[in-house]
Amino acid sequence: MPKPDIEKRSGIPAEIRADETGVKVSGYAAVFNQEADIGGYFREVILPGAFRKALGSNDVPFLINHAGLPLARTRSGTLKLTEDSHGLKIETELDASDPDVQRIVPKMKRGDLDKMSFAFRATVQRWDDTQDPPLRTVEEVELFDVSVVTDPAYDGTSIALRSLDEARKEGRRQHNAAAFARRKAEAEARFRNII
Repeated sequence: MPKPDIEKRSGIPAEIRADETGVKVSGYAAVFNQEADIGGYFREVILPGAFRKALGSNDVPFLINHAGLPLARTRSGTLKLTEDSHGLKIETELDASDPDVQRIVPKMKRGDLDKMSFAFRATVQRWDDTQDPPLRTVEEVELFDVSVVTDPAYDGTSIALRSLDEARKEGRRQHNAAAFARRKAEAEARFRNII
């Protein structure tokens, strides 16, 4: 079961080819600079470079619907993740003799299981709460997995709402701190003029 603050985004079609050597899956788990509606709570844009740090440090598995045993993973070299100008690209060749792969290949060929997704936590983000709905710009993420999924819907809406609430609280804290600093500076300026 995923941790409560891990978000999932999905809905990008994958390219799936099966031949005698294996099942090749490629596509984009995330696309940069495209605005997405996150359950009506807010909009989100992922910036180029958001995955750079995660790709250099995290072992990322390739899963089905963000669960179960890995079909491939970066640590073993069976999953290749790269960031290009379009987004987070995945490439893997699944083992045709793996029973889990044999179970899903017909579903993938029919298009029943053909969308890409990624599970992440935003570690650097900006919020523009002046728009309705607010806009979150994701600059850096911690990446937990990439998955082929059946349901392209955003399933992290309660997490998304908590993210929005936390961002609003942080915005209020920053606004109050700035207002306090401004009042303090004005008071010091008035005091200096009096003396």
